[in-house]
Amino acid sequence: MLRRLPLNAGALVVFLLCVFPVYWMVLTAFKPTPEIQAETPVFLPTSLTLEHFSAAVDADGFWSFWRNSLIVTAGSVLLALAVALGSAFAVARLRWKGRRGFVLMVFIAQVAPWEALLIPMYVIARDTGMLDRLATLTLVYFMITLPFTIVTLRSFLTGIPKELEEAAQVDGCTRAAAFRRVTFPLLAPGLLATSLFGFITAWNEFAFANMLIIKNQDDRTLPVWLSSFSNVFGTDWGATMAASTLFALPVLILFLVLQRRVTTGLAGGAVKG
Repeated sequence: MLRRLPLNAGALVVFLLCVFPVYWMVLTAFKPTPEIQAETPVFLPTSLTLEHFSAAVDADGFWSFWRNSLIVTAGSVLLALAVALGSAFAVARLRWKGRRGFVLMVFIAQVAPWEALLIPMYVIARDTGMLDRLATLTLVYFMITLPFTIVTLRSFLTGIPKELEEAAQVDGCTRAAAFRRVTFPLLAPGLLATSLFGFITAWNEFAFANMLIIKNQDDRTLPVWLSSFSNVFGTDWGATMAASTLFALPVLILFLVLQRRVTTGLAGGAVKG
């Protein structure tokens, strides 16, 4: 017990450092304005208010930008899953010339920093007339999340015994039917895990959204809108933190709903004599 004390203490410190910014954001969203502007930080407010949430929800464009973020995020995740599923199956189940080179390129694309793509993507979008369009932003997020989705689904597919598909084919199923009826249901944890990652990545992304949506401000996403959220007196920190809390809720809810299925076994007990 004593040997693990330093490790547990270090883990507690890391936990507090990670959680405190979130706690401060939510706390500020519920604090009355005088406590927010007080010179001495108030860690335990004496009263709570919902006025900042009302200000955030009633602000111009809040629901419009919320809708834009949802459209872009859902579209990119669905596209990435559809393309990555076929690619992962081809890599995990088939043998073809250039397969190793393809996998290597996917890994390189995954580890490449997204920031390196900012200028090339802007130039391409400008020259092709694709600036200020949600469809362009959707394709960019699809491109960002695709490598990780392929790698993750490939790992999940590799963990599912291919003998299950072969047994289904012996029973009369075609290869496509065997995959659809046997492998695809067992792949659900992988699909959920990659969907969660893609959703978080696209939902929180700021740099591409800020750069590719310039003139048509109505097509901005919520992170870009939050960065410029202010009133005639300057930044309204209470409303900003309330809007940020509402912005974080979908990710939190999605994680809480999917966490059990994501961590379940893939094909445990599927092959038993």
